[in-house]
Order: sequence, then structure tokens, then C-alpha cells
Amino acid sequence: MTQSHPAELDLADMTWPPPPYHPPVPPVTDEHGVRRFDGVTYATTPGYRPRLLDVQVPAGEGPFAAVVWIHGGGWLDGDRRYPPPTVPAALLHGAVLAAGLALVSIDYRHSLEAPFPAQLHDVKAAIRYIRRFAGELGIAPDRIAVWGESAGGHLAALAGLVGPGSANAEALEGAHGVATGDTGVRAVVDWYGVSDLPALAGHPLPGMPPGGEFPDPYEALLGGTEAERPALALAASPVTYARDSTPPPFLLIHGTRDGLVPFSQSEALAEALVGVGGDVTLRPVEGADHIFLGSADIPEIVAESVAFLARHLTPGA
Repeated sequence: MTQSHPAELDLADMTWPPPPYHPPVPPVTDEHGVRRFDGVTYATTPGYRPRLLDVQVPAGEGPFAAVVWIHGGGWLDGDRRYPPPTVPAALLHGAVLAAGLALVSIDYRHSLEAPFPAQLHDVKAAIRYIRRFAGELGIAPDRIAVWGESAGGHLAALAGLVGPGSANAEALEGAHGVATGDTGVRAVVDWYGVSDLPALAGHPLPGMPPGGEFPDPYEALLGGTEAERPALALAASPVTYARDSTPPPFLLIHGTRDGLVPFSQSEALAEALVGVGGDVTLRPVEGADHIFLGSADIPEIVAESVAFLARHLTPGA
């Protein structure tokens, strides 16, 4: 009997350690002409899951300006594919694409995988990756904005404010994935994100399960309490950099009855941005709780956010 052997592996295609990122996968074009690059590995780190992103590019001739979507979840949870339950993915994604913008949805390391600044490192790595492969993706590398909700809003604000001139810039930029390159953005939309961690020390977290089974999101992000890590709490606070920067335009949208992240957090960031002459719009959502619970205006909020991004991402803006 002849023994069969498995096909020989092509050792030329194997590397160790694994590469720090992978080039974009071939796109799939849907019935509307939208090109999708799904599950692209933009950064790898030994011992951690690969960080993935999805890209949706509108039909037509590019290159297109791009919006980087950063999900929420208290830095402990969340998934690039799913907006908060109050905002249908079809509404969010469809509005971005209909405005002629590409959408890049990213994952990042959660806080129990690695504390701050790992999350910002990943956002910065995703921006560098988009610029490195802008040609393959059909994206205009000089027209990139960030948009996040809750924990993602916090990271979007940091991405817009932390740059080469920031304190501890090298430590905050990181070198994951595409290790070097510009991470600046043209505009920021921050939905109900944290801006000042020390001001939240001791703030009660409504709806937390009894018995302490669910980690405190702020302690998990910092790897300890604010009292134990005061310098890191300041480093993780967007207001720290807003007072010392030339910020891109900001749109802050926040429910006035947010019990998880108080409305005052967006007020503080707006005040700091105005103090340095920043272009900032603070939009209160009257009576809304976190993730805009209780608001009937979510389609209008999405439309306002997309219009802001489109306006600031047009050539020459």
C-alpha cells in the first residue's frame, strides 16, 4: 500500500516571529458597489489576539476620506462590528457611506488584556496602517477623522489631541503594527466619552452587578485606582492635552442625564478646547442617559455627526 503524504509546506511563506501586521485582504464588492475589506490584521503583539479592522469603501472613484469608528464598552468589552444597541449598524454605516466617506471599524486591546496606554497605542497603530496602505484601500491618507462612543469617544479624543508635541508623546504613540508614521486626524466626534479621569474618582457606577464580580472600568483601565496611579490617570485624560495643543475640530454629543459618564465630562473638555482657541461644538441631548437612552433623536444625532465629519474631510477644509 502506498502511503500518502501531506503536501509540503511552503516554508518561504512562513516567518517567526509573526509579522507585526498583514497587508489588506482582497476586497469583496457587494451589490451596491461597496468594497469591503474584512478582518484585516493591522497589528500583532506576542501573547495577545491580533487587532483587526474592517474597511467599507463607497462605490465610485476614490480615493475617499475615511472615518475611523472606535467602539465603546468601558474599555472592557465591545466589538468593532457593533455600535451601541441604540444605534443600528445599518444606520451608522449607511450614513457614513452615503456621505461618500469610507468607514474603518477597529478593535483594540481591552483593559484586562493590557492597561492604558495599550488602547491608544492600538488606535494610533490603526491610523498608521490606514495611511501605509491607503492606496490599496482606496483612502485619501491626508483626510482621516475619528469617531467613537463612550470608551471609544475617550480614545477618539485622545487620538485627536495626542501628537508629537505632547508630553510623553513617544510613550503614548506606541510602535505596534506599522511602527512609525503620522497619526494626526482632521476631525473628532466624541459621543459621551470620559475626558477627566481624576474628576471621576469615586463617581458611583449605576447598574454594576453586586459582589464586585464585574471589574471597575476605571481601575481596570489604569491597572489600579486613581489614587494609586495619579500620573497615569492624568495621562489617560484628554483634558490634559487639550490645554496644551492645537486641536482639530471637535463635535461632542452627550446626554444631559448620563448616569455613567456625567455630562460635565464633555463640558470640561469643551471648556479646555475653547481655552486654546479650538473649534468645538458641544451638543447636549436633553434628558438622554448613556448611549442616548431615552432619546428619540438618534437618526438626527447620526446625521449631524456625519455632516460634521464630511464638512471637515472635504479637500481643502
